[in-house]
Amino acid sequence: MNFDAIEEWLGTISGFVWGPFFLIPLLLGTGLYLTIRLGGLQFLKLGAALNLGILRRKDPDASGDISQFQALTTALAATVGTGNIVGVATALSIGGPGALFWMWITGLVGMASKYTEAYLGVRFRRTDAAGEKSGGPQQYLEHGIKGPVGKVLAISFAIFALLACFGIGNMTQGNAIAENVQNTVGVPTWITGAVLTVLVLVVLVGGIKSIGRVTAGVVPFMIVLYVVAAVVILLINISEVPAAIALIFTDAFTGTSAVGGFAGSAIMLAVQFGVARGLFSNESGLGSAAIASAAAQTTHPVRQGLVSMTQTFIDTIIVVTCTGLVIISTGVWQATDAAGEQISAGLMTGEAFATALPGEWGHWIVTLGLVFFAFSTILGWAYYGERNVDRLVGRKGVMPFRVLFAVIVFIGCTVPLSLVWTFADAMNGFMAVPNLIGMIILSGLVARETRHYLKHDPKLVASKEEVEAFMSGRPGWDDWKAGDRVGSSHESHHAGGS
Repeated sequence: MNFDAIEEWLGTISGFVWGPFFLIPLLLGTGLYLTIRLGGLQFLKLGAALNLGILRRKDPDASGDISQFQALTTALAATVGTGNIVGVATALSIGGPGALFWMWITGLVGMASKYTEAYLGVRFRRTDAAGEKSGGPQQYLEHGIKGPVGKVLAISFAIFALLACFGIGNMTQGNAIAENVQNTVGVPTWITGAVLTVLVLVVLVGGIKSIGRVTAGVVPFMIVLYVVAAVVILLINISEVPAAIALIFTDAFTGTSAVGGFAGSAIMLAVQFGVARGLFSNESGLGSAAIASAAAQTTHPVRQGLVSMTQTFIDTIIVVTCTGLVIISTGVWQATDAAGEQISAGLMTGEAFATALPGEWGHWIVTLGLVFFAFSTILGWAYYGERNVDRLVGRKGVMPFRVLFAVIVFIGCTVPLSLVWTFADAMNGFMAVPNLIGMIILSGLVARETRHYLKHDPKLVASKEEVEAFMSGRPGWDDWKAGDRVGSSHESHHAGGS
């Protein structure tokens, strides 16, 4: 198979999708528009959302398949992966330190996008024939937007999401694990691929409840370990941190990128790779996290929307920042290997951690973090994929999909990394477009219902009975509760006017 020709073809598509005149302005514009329309919700309600999602963790007596905390960790599992380790390094190696600034911007405005899609995921969820919650853009685009436009957007999303899950949530993760394990302990990639395939299949057989239990145990531990290690390195190199931060801001607008070139092209590279890798990392606007949110036990869509919003904050503002500052402050973003070539993005973060920590601790922490982050990402995206399979062909396609998804993990471990990343970028872009369009169309509904809920429960502490009291008679409220009926996903529930 001619991988070079395939990569060139995918690169042309990805270059158009992620060019300066298509997805970047649509992504940032939608996030900014939603930020304004929601009144800066991500800044005003972040504290209450973190309290509900991380400290209190669940809504008592609420319907759903998994707790709000498990829904958050499943979504985090799907986002905190190679994007936070390899993706950041890729953005910095090509776009320069300024790319990190644009990753921040993508994260900040993306919090409004993440809230919106999670709200809609819960608001238009249904219960499938197996008694499991089913929601996400493949549902809310059709049920929220009446007529053929909504159906076309929903089916388009389902198809692109199904393709994307094999890239962003499968092959890139397996590839990064295999490469790092091989470089750290010398294990051949095919052995890593075989072990991953078996482990993934074992977990997937148990469905979302099994995935939720695994991610709730693994993800918080690994995030804390990784962030603590990064903070230790930054404290060791504290004298270099102010200059690193200054470089991030100046490079974002001057374009002193690692690859050189004239200033205008360098600035565009910083923006393009910052936004592309920012989306790859936090998935805000992609619509994927809405699928996990739909499974959450929650008494109102606003509550889970706010909990889901914290995922982008944790992913980008905390984890991505730690990775980026370590790479820049240690100077590894400009380092070369013995042959004078720039260190590959797949190894750059490990090298950065190793420069400040004794012995091989740095490499081990990055490798361990990447293995667990990427493994949990595979599980999260497997769930996203199966929900879209269910939407397209029904429950009968779920188990065959799980087996195929596990097999693709093995393939991902053994193909060139650059081809996998190019495929992932292209599919991510196509997946985001129908969701972004749908969120703009449905933004009025989201803003109106959000204002109503937060007027009565600004601190997110209302009981189920109190929520019922101030929501009773509200347009769309009975329809949302009706979605808890088994088999309701197969009924016609068009509630765009709520």
